[in-house]
Amino acid sequence: MAFFSPFSRRPSGHFEPRLALRATQVASALAWVAMSNAHAQSLTEITITDKTPSQVSGFGEVPLSKAPFSAVNIDQQTLQDVGAQRVSDALRLDASVADSYNSPAYWDSLSVRGYTLDNRYNYRREGLPISAETMIPMDNKERIELFKGTSGIQAGTSAPGGLVNYVVKRPPSAKDETIRSLSASYGPGKSSSTGLDLGGRFGQDQSLGYRFNAAYEDLDPYTRNTQGHRQLMALAMDWRISPDTKLEWEIERSERQQLGVNGYSLLGDTLPAPADGTRNLTRQPWSVPAVFQGTTGSIRLKQNLDNAWLWTLQYGGQRLKTDDRLSYAYGCGGSFCDRFYPDGSFDLYDYRSENERRTSDAFQTALSGTAQWGEFQHHLTFSAMRHKQQDQMPITQLYSYAGTVMQWGDVVAPQTGQTTYFNTNRSEVSTELAFTDRMALTANTSAWWGLRHTQSERSSLSLDPSNPNPVSVTSRFTTPWLALSHSIAAGHTVYASYGEGVELFAAPNNANYANAGQLLGVSKSRQTEFGTKGTQGPWQWQASVFHIQRPLAYDDNFTRMVDGLQTHLGLDAGLQWTQGSWVLGTQIQWLDARLSGLTQDTRRNGQRPINTPAMSLRALAQYRFADIPGLRSSLHLSHEGARRVTEDGSIHQPSWTTLDLATHYDTRLDGRRVQWTLAIDNLADQRYWRESPKQFGHYYLYPGAPRTLRMGVKASF
Repeated sequence: MAFFSPFSRRPSGHFEPRLALRATQVASALAWVAMSNAHAQSLTEITITDKTPSQVSGFGEVPLSKAPFSAVNIDQQTLQDVGAQRVSDALRLDASVADSYNSPAYWDSLSVRGYTLDNRYNYRREGLPISAETMIPMDNKERIELFKGTSGIQAGTSAPGGLVNYVVKRPPSAKDETIRSLSASYGPGKSSSTGLDLGGRFGQDQSLGYRFNAAYEDLDPYTRNTQGHRQLMALAMDWRISPDTKLEWEIERSERQQLGVNGYSLLGDTLPAPADGTRNLTRQPWSVPAVFQGTTGSIRLKQNLDNAWLWTLQYGGQRLKTDDRLSYAYGCGGSFCDRFYPDGSFDLYDYRSENERRTSDAFQTALSGTAQWGEFQHHLTFSAMRHKQQDQMPITQLYSYAGTVMQWGDVVAPQTGQTTYFNTNRSEVSTELAFTDRMALTANTSAWWGLRHTQSERSSLSLDPSNPNPVSVTSRFTTPWLALSHSIAAGHTVYASYGEGVELFAAPNNANYANAGQLLGVSKSRQTEFGTKGTQGPWQWQASVFHIQRPLAYDDNFTRMVDGLQTHLGLDAGLQWTQGSWVLGTQIQWLDARLSGLTQDTRRNGQRPINTPAMSLRALAQYRFADIPGLRSSLHLSHEGARRVTEDGSIHQPSWTTLDLATHYDTRLDGRRVQWTLAIDNLADQRYWRESPKQFGHYYLYPGAPRTLRMGVKASF
């Protein structure tokens, strides 16, 4: 049984630009822009302000250069430059972020500081918790905020790597400001999209504002046979009831349908050569696309009180519907069926879980302001939140053996004798009370501290009528955070911090697990961090050393258990130089990750976790052409070190490096602002394994994207 085709390499240097723009939307948008005269005007250079991710940090609007924590703000212009269609496209710009079973056609799964984010707990939208177990559109997002490290004071329950917050586009604030823009893009692959962004103010004294976003994309990415489409409609509004009272509300409706992409795997005890990432390994004539639908919105009342205090009342709701489907490759080349067969063949399954329903409702009220107590000034925030989330699954999921694929392209007969397994429903209600204080000890020194008390009531119920196995657990815990910051000189800050977080572990809702869907208890994580950041002349820098310890959850023969500790000691450092037309920047993360204290599988003690690179590097070189105002080119480098593929360290995934080249031209045509982008990702067409996760008891290998072309245009009118 020969199996060579999926892992064969294209001839060196082969490049398919795929310039036949089949989408009429893209052609129409480009033609609309071209109708203007070619009279160009220079633009004022965009300035990116240094604002903290206030919705996610919990300490108000403090510049990041003075904040005693590590955080990243990725603004709208950067999202546009990199063509971000999902949060992983944006967060990969940061060296602390890596893929963690991140399928190209499934919801994002990322790690920060080496810890995989929990899609049920580590994501926020407008500062309120949401489920990220869906495909979240980016077209109506103003920015992405990433708080790095243990986030117990911000979230109560969360994995210790970091916290992600989506901030939606809001109506313009100025009375006479309007937003009218049309965008179009092509690539990577043959995907094509259009987007509309409208905003303005109206009514008496223009007290009412609106922001409307619509987007549609034909999905035909570089991985062939993964076609689909996505669409979005979003509306955000505000009402300035009085100078001291403001009401904001917004809602979005999205849908995405796309055929799934399965990862490759080890060939017995061998790491194969990097695969051709353009091939959909498991596509069959009977394969059906997964469907992700979501309706998400929020409403917020802001009331200014006496002495500059602010009271807010906010609600956020989310309704998700998912038809989770995949033609699933699952080898049996190891003792526990955890890899492909040595000759490259694999078993193929038909997986379908129809009509999964996930809901989230969060109510929060907060009071913030400044008070003088004795000699010290305090910036205070008090908040209370009630959050309810439910996972309502179909009674059964299909996980049925279809046959063995001997080589890529083999057709397996459609399913006849289908096998189903019972699902598990889960629900959780939490009440959280939080307090934060930024206390000015001197003109240059501040103490930061906070507490969050959480009461969580969790339950699970198997849908097997013969064994429902109901479980209900009530947990109460308090998570503290403490920091001290000091300004050594103008633009130079040093700090130290300590924080705790809590995770609520549960076994995957997967039929192969002996304890599928069961709750596994509450575990606490701890982080200590020391950092420095500053600006002097053309230089900007930041560096932090962190130590994070959390309980270890892992699989042992299809049983999820919590046993031992996972400890990460790391350095996160960045440096940027800006002079004249040049911007040069680099960021590096070094990570020493170790396992210890295991009693069930003692062989793992002292070992490094799998799929965790020891070193990651991001670098950028950008040049603005003085002779052509608005024209800039950039070269972006990404490097990730070797990863351990198997627990015993016998197989490693090699390190990889890619280069992305982009040119942006900002100009005016007949008074209309037009922004053009032409980019080539993976310029050298490197062939590499992007990541090597182990999920559901199986080793996976995901290939990196080949060299791809991306074009975009955005016109404001």
